[in-house]
Amino acid sequence: MVTGAGVVTALGVGWARNLEGFRDGRVGLRPVTWLDVTGRRVSRAAEVDLPDVMPVTRLEAKQLKRMDRGARMLLLAAEEAWRQSGWEAQAELPLVLGTTGAGMTLGEAYYRQALEAPHRFRGQSIRATHYQAQRQAMDLLDAFGFNGPVTIISNACASGSNAIGHAWSLLRAGRAERALAGGYDGLAQVTFSGFDVLQALSPTSCRPFDARRDGLALGEGAAILALETASGARRRGAEILGVVAGYGMATDIHHLTQPHPEGTAALAAMAAACQAAGLGPADIDYVNAHGTGTVLNDSAEASAINRWAGARAGSLPVSSTKSSVGHLLGAAGAVEAVVCLMALREGFLPPTTTTEVIDPICQFPVVTQARGAALRAVLSNSFGFGGSNASLIFRSGL
Repeated sequence: MVTGAGVVTALGVGWARNLEGFRDGRVGLRPVTWLDVTGRRVSRAAEVDLPDVMPVTRLEAKQLKRMDRGARMLLLAAEEAWRQSGWEAQAELPLVLGTTGAGMTLGEAYYRQALEAPHRFRGQSIRATHYQAQRQAMDLLDAFGFNGPVTIISNACASGSNAIGHAWSLLRAGRAERALAGGYDGLAQVTFSGFDVLQALSPTSCRPFDARRDGLALGEGAAILALETASGARRRGAEILGVVAGYGMATDIHHLTQPHPEGTAALAAMAAACQAAGLGPADIDYVNAHGTGTVLNDSAEASAINRWAGARAGSLPVSSTKSSVGHLLGAAGAVEAVVCLMALREGFLPPTTTTEVIDPICQFPVVTQARGAALRAVLSNSFGFGGSNASLIFRSGL
C-alpha cells in the first residue's frame, strides 16, 4: 500500500502543483539557468525552481547548507511523503533510493577547486563526503529520526522504479512492514554535457512516439513513496493512495546505450510485472511509457508494447510524461510512479504534450490531450542504458 507520496519536478514542488501541471498538459522545459550551457547544441531543460526555505525537519541548519540541488529535491519529496503517511520516528525503516548522479554537483565543485587551487583544501572534505549517495540517504535518516537499512540502486534510468520495486519486494517477503523508496537526480554539468555530446538531446522539442522525434530533454526532480503492508495501513486507518501490485525487471545485454530493436527485455519486464500482479494486458487501463523521444528507444518500446498487449494494443492508452518534465534519469521511474498514482486517484490520462505525428509503429493510441478515464490498474515502464528494464503495476486503493 502507498500511504504517502512526495514529488518535485519542473512543474512545481508537491503533489498538488504537479497534479495540476500534468492534468493541464503543461510543459516545464525552458532555457537552462543553473548550468553554463555555452557552446552546447541544446540549451533547454526542465529545471526545478527550488524554494528558498526548506521544510522543518530534524536537520540542523549546517546540514541543510551542505546539501546540493539533488539532495534538496530529495528532502522536499521525502518530507511530503512522510507527512502524508502520518509516520513518526521509529527504530528501523528500510530506505531504498535510486539515483544516477547522487551529489554530482559537489563532485564537480571539488574537481574545479582541485584544478584551480590545488593547495587550497577548504570545503573539499565536505564536498567529497556529500558527493556520495549514502550521504543523501543518511540525511533522510537524520531528518525523520529512523535507522536503515539503506539500499542505493544505480541502474541508469530504471533506478527509481527498481528502488520502488525492491522496497515492495521487502514488504512482500515479510522482511519489513514499512519502507521509504524513490529516486532523485539534479541537473549537473557532467550529465548535461554528456548527453549533449552523445547528441541524444533534442535540438527542437522532445516528442515521444512522434514520427519526427529527434531526441530527449533532460530534467531534474525527485519522488518518494511511503510503502506499508495492507494489514499495517488498515490497522492504523491510513489513507491509501494506491497499491503496488506488481514489479518486473529484465536485462537485454544488447548494447551499452541502445535498446534491443525488438524490445526483448522490455517485453520480459512487462510480462514479469503482470505475472507478479496476477494480471494480464486486458486488465491494464493505461501505460505510462518510458518514452524518451529518441528514435531507437521509442521504436523498441513500441514494439515491446505491441507484442505484450496483443489484441489489447488497439485500445490501450499510452503516454510519456517526459514531454512535460523531461528525462529525470534516476528519478524518472519514481516520478512516473507518482504520476500513475495521480491518474488512478483523479481518474485521468496524462498526455504526451508535444507529440504531433504519431509514429505508425505504435499500434496503440498515444494520449496527446488529457482526458478523464476510470482507471483500475496502470503500468509504468522504465528502461535504462546498459539494458536495465523495469516495469511497475499500480492498482487503485479505493
